[in-house]
Amino acid sequence: MPPRAKQGSDPSRARPKVICHMAPSVDGRIVVRGWPRQRALVEEYERTAAAFHADAWIVGRVSMEPYAGRARVPGRSGAQVPRTDFVACDDAPSYAIAVDPSGKLRWEAGSVDEAHVITVLTQKVPDRYLAFLRAQGVSYLFGGKRRIDVQVVLRKLRARFGIRTLLLEGGGRINGSFLAAGVVDELSLLIAPVADGAVGTPTLFDATRGPGLSRPLKLLSAERRRGDLLWVRYRVRPVHG
Repeated sequence: MPPRAKQGSDPSRARPKVICHMAPSVDGRIVVRGWPRQRALVEEYERTAAAFHADAWIVGRVSMEPYAGRARVPGRSGAQVPRTDFVACDDAPSYAIAVDPSGKLRWEAGSVDEAHVITVLTQKVPDRYLAFLRAQGVSYLFGGKRRIDVQVVLRKLRARFGIRTLLLEGGGRINGSFLAAGVVDELSLLIAPVADGAVGTPTLFDATRGPGLSRPLKLLSAERRRGDLLWVRYRVRPVHG
């Protein structure tokens, strides 16, 4: 387990490096349903993601549902379960992390392929759900009493599991929450040669109503990939208020 950051040191070292890796259309939409050449896009997306050699990936509840399954959650728990983090495995080759504040995912196993599952909860989840996760071998962390504190979660992921590089691959809301918290270090976009044009569909970052966050970026690289895809990487500049 890595040591805690000393007081006065760079606070980013107490948490993983966060790389938001996404495959949007040229107009920033991220729902690929109906797009041409989806298979080629997915294959190239996985190839570019692998280039980061990340320890873990994180998504929201809706994005994780297809991977979790539909196991039955017991109706009652025989005993009260303490609201403390539960680590079922801390030496996995990789980790699949779900942000699930209310505890709705019905995990059939404690892993997705070879990635050990970590789910991020709030303390409002019922005892029976915590008992269910323990029985399924799923690790869990508490991110707050009623709302998720992204900063707290990231520090726990580094301290409990030694995660140093994390791919953020969620929907617009979870990506937006990380951006608003100031913890996105790098933005990796595999831009699809598609103009989507749909109104009301999720975009890369859906963080606030009204004026946006306007985070400044520094271009790191731009590379043409097969299938007319463009892989663009930016460093997210810190905002000095």
